Amino acid sequence: MSLDAVIIEPQSSHKATVIWLHGLGDSGDGFAPIVPEINLPAELGVKFIFPHAPIQPVTINGGMAMRSWYDIKSLDLDKRADEQGVQQSAAAVQQLIDAEIDNGIAPSNIILAGFSQGGVVSLYLAPRLPYQLAGVMALSTYMCEPAKLKLEKQQASLNVFMAHGSFDDVVPTGAGKAAYQTLLELGYEVSWQEYPMAHQVCLEEIKAIRTWLVSRLN
Repeated sequence: MSLDAVIIEPQSSHKATVIWLHGLGDSGDGFAPIVPEINLPAELGVKFIFPHAPIQPVTINGGMAMRSWYDIKSLDLDKRADEQGVQQSAAAVQQLIDAEIDNGIAPSNIILAGFSQGGVVSLYLAPRLPYQLAGVMALSTYMCEPAKLKLEKQQASLNVFMAHGSFDDVVPTGAGKAAYQTLLELGYEVSWQEYPMAHQVCLEEIKAIRTWLVSRLN
């Protein structure tokens, strides 16, 4: 499976890449307008890739076809993420990362980001990659099969930025916190930000994202 994407080229020579995965029912176009808001320094040379998830039936939405990184068969958090679907999407996202590496961008200059479903795929893929990324940004999200990560992880260290809304009624804050705890227990460098918002992204969070991206890509 190869993914189409919205691509925003850097304002100067290409030195780093952010691959940002959207949530259920959205598309790569959904987060693309955030780039001017983040307003990264031009000299960082950051290219943004916003892939579109494949269109597939989603069980909890009555089997309606929509852009989705994996099927959701149940709202129970331990069963919410269809692992096989997560693996397929993770493999497709890894192709995008590998293409950037082939294009001369070191893994240490690549960030994998995701919101909600996109965050699930990001947290699944990054620790299992054979190379270490600059970091992972996991927004309003949770973890697929956390118990397996200890056995399957390839990365001994990883920098993860996590943010969540304290009024999130789609992905409970506790689900994000549980993912945060799992990552901490693996010895990863994880930061947790909580904002008085629902299942969304807010201005204060965008400022924190900018600060983190600059620190990771400088």
